[in-house]
Amino acid sequence: MEIIPAIDLLQGSCVRLHQGDYAQVTRFSDDPLAQAREWAQQGATRLHLVDLDGARSGEPVNDQVVRLIARELSIPVQLGGGVRSLQRAEELLSCGLDRVILGTVAIENPDLVIDLAIRHPQKIVVGIDARQGRVATRGWVEESDVEATALAQRFSEIGIAAIISTDIATDGTLAGPNLEALRAMALASSVPVIASGGVGCMGDLLGLLALEPLGVEGVIVGRALYDGRIDLHEAIQAVADGRLQDPPSDQSRNMA
Repeated sequence: MEIIPAIDLLQGSCVRLHQGDYAQVTRFSDDPLAQAREWAQQGATRLHLVDLDGARSGEPVNDQVVRLIARELSIPVQLGGGVRSLQRAEELLSCGLDRVILGTVAIENPDLVIDLAIRHPQKIVVGIDARQGRVATRGWVEESDVEATALAQRFSEIGIAAIISTDIATDGTLAGPNLEALRAMALASSVPVIASGGVGCMGDLLGLLALEPLGVEGVIVGRALYDGRIDLHEAIQAVADGRLQDPPSDQSRNMA
C-alpha cells in the first residue's frame, strides 16, 4: 500500500482544513516547495497536491508553486482542485504533473472525464468526496444527490487510473478513516481506490491494509504527518516490512 503525503495549498501556503471547512484553517508552512522536498527525502513515492483556491473558486491561484514542485521533484506528483476543463487538465499535465484529479466535473460534465481518460490513459483520477455517502462538489461547499458508490462504478469502467475516496466527515479530524465507506467504494470500483481522510495514527494504516485485497492500494495522509503523529519514513518502512501491528486505539492517538 502506497502512503502518499498531502500538501493542501491555500493562497500559496501549505494548510489543512477541518472537515473541508475553509473557516477552520491551520497553516503549517509558507514554503510548499520545501515541504514537498522534505516528504520526498523521507521516502515518498508520490505526492498529492490540492489547490484549495481552485477547488472553491475555479481560479488557479497556486499555479506557480505547483509548477515548481512538479519540476523540482523526481517523484510523481498529482493535483486536484478546480480542474474543470479539458484545457486546464492538459495544461497541468504538460507542466510535468503525473496525474490530474477530477472532482466537481465528474458530476457536472461526465463526458469530459471520459474524453480525458481516452486522451490520457492512466493520467486521470476521479476524486469522490462524500458526506454521508453522497457526493459533494465545488470544494465541498455544494452537495449532490449522487451516491458515491454509483459514481465509482460508472467511472471505473472508462479507463481512469484510480479513484480517490474522501470521507468529508473524517477529513482533518485524525479520528480514523471510514473503513465501511472505503470497503463499499472498493467493492463498487474496478480500478484502484486511494483512501483519504481521518488517518491519525499508525494503527489506522493497519485497518486500511486489511482492505488492500479489495483494491484499496493507497492512502493519502495529511494532518497526522504535520502534527508528528505519524513519521512518514517509519510508516513507509513499516508497511513495506509488514511491521504494522498495533490496532487503532484512543491511547495510540493520545500518545502522538
